[in-house]
Amino acid sequence: MAGPADGRSLVKRELGRGERVLPGVFRLRLPLPWPGVPHCNAWAVAAGDGVVLFDTGMHQPGSLAHLERALAMCNLSLENVRLLVCTHAHSDHYGQAAPIVERSGCELWMHPNHQHMLRWAEDPADTIARRLEVARQSGVPEEPLRRYAAERDSQGSGIAAIIEPDRDLLPGVMVETDLGPWSVHETPGHAPSHVCLFQAERRLLISGDHLLGRISLHFDYGYSADPVGEFVHSLDVVEALHPRLCLAGHGRTFADVHAHIEGNRELVAERLQETLAAIGPGEEPTAFELVARVYGREPYSGASPWLLSETLAMLLHLETTGRARRIPGEPERWARAGTD
Repeated sequence: MAGPADGRSLVKRELGRGERVLPGVFRLRLPLPWPGVPHCNAWAVAAGDGVVLFDTGMHQPGSLAHLERALAMCNLSLENVRLLVCTHAHSDHYGQAAPIVERSGCELWMHPNHQHMLRWAEDPADTIARRLEVARQSGVPEEPLRRYAAERDSQGSGIAAIIEPDRDLLPGVMVETDLGPWSVHETPGHAPSHVCLFQAERRLLISGDHLLGRISLHFDYGYSADPVGEFVHSLDVVEALHPRLCLAGHGRTFADVHAHIEGNRELVAERLQETLAAIGPGEEPTAFELVARVYGREPYSGASPWLLSETLAMLLHLETTGRARRIPGEPERWARAGTD
């Protein structure tokens, strides 16, 4: 289809959609405003006279109506929610928690290590300022930083209101449903607050953003000592469960879970090798320069700032494992370990 006369491409408007994927399990596909990531999933699982809702979608204009539309397509409503469980405290998985709890009267369960969400929701401007300072220290020029700041200022936090969990989602806690109990497994890396839920009899895994149908990486840089190392360990945690079917936070269900685990391991190893190789012998590049060398493009200039976060996370892991060292300064630079 041809685009409009002004040259802009037509973008299909996403709507909330709901579908049954298994008896007692419903996928709620909720729209997102992010290029390349048009929607996320919440999962409703039958529980007595209602459902347990896993994740919420992002808070933005009309977002609750999209959730209600998706639920209605499954003959459900917000009033049917008996418990809300969040796999992690990112806006597209936690953002609508407050209105859902208010409407349904249910409890919220979430991992206690959600300070990364609190900082963002309480003061988005301060969080953006800190991200800009990290980018500046990484060698990003001022002009793209100003453009990024303007774009982020107009977006908001994606979180309706801060609401603390009624119960900490930790190993040993069981989420009871008609399909049987779901056990809690800590899987940090993507986010410090991330958990996966596993139904052992049916070998079903609610994976949040830990495992996705498309093998890709994203790390919440700046909130833990080594998010890449945490992510790799979390892959081991999930592999030991031997899941049969994965209900992911984005995209469709998939059954080749082991292949996805291996694919993520291989991608991490590849990115680490590429990042280390991009630090030439005797060179001292900035993280910004390494993004261009590894990905062939620059962050904050048409590409996602996530590339810089991923590169910084890779450098931190290389430093933690003794393969690279940082050189303090304005901006900060990196060298291979053992070089002068």
